[in-house]
Amino acid sequence: IGLQSHIRTAHMTQLQRNARIAGIFYLLMAVTGPFVLIYVPGKLFVSGDAAATAANILLNQSLFQAYIVVGLLSELFFISTVLALYRLLKDVDHWLATLMVILVLVEAPLAFLGVANQIATLSFVRGADLLAVFNKPQRDALATLLINIDKQGVPVSELFWGLWLLPLARLVYRSGFLPRFLGVWLFLNGLAYVTASFTGMLLPEHLRIVNTIAFPLL
Repeated sequence: IGLQSHIRTAHMTQLQRNARIAGIFYLLMAVTGPFVLIYVPGKLFVSGDAAATAANILLNQSLFQAYIVVGLLSELFFISTVLALYRLLKDVDHWLATLMVILVLVEAPLAFLGVANQIATLSFVRGADLLAVFNKPQRDALATLLINIDKQGVPVSELFWGLWLLPLARLVYRSGFLPRFLGVWLFLNGLAYVTASFTGMLLPEHLRIVNTIAFPLL
């Protein structure tokens, strides 16, 4: 009986340790995400005005460089989060836990491509020597094009931001050591992201309305 008690205690201690690690990475992901998705675009990007966008980036290079670095860190935190959650929840359902990891890893190259576009954008705005063949309006237009490509990639990323939450929701609901209401909330959150993703890709004129409705779940 004493040995069984010791084993149970050790198991719970390891479970708590894994849960704390997953929670820390999840928190870091949640803190860095809004800076990349909301704060910097709202400060620097002017829709339909390439010259104004380029001027904002040129005048706020430190902020744009922070945007690049934080975006990279946020994606690394995302990968670390799902790996930590896999370690925590794999015994609940190994197949669902594996699917959760796959969905995040499929999204990761899209995020890293976006970071590459941002680095290229900064080069165009600065007018590096190798870009001397382009005049300033052309460089501004190319920089804005890269930003728009990155922006158009967001609905695709949103699809995976939603899909990975669906197996996670099921795992949390079935875990027995996490509150079931979190599983329900994660499921609704996943559906909200998927809905916003398809709206952004297929019916962008309705995206503002959908985002307003979905925001409480996100």
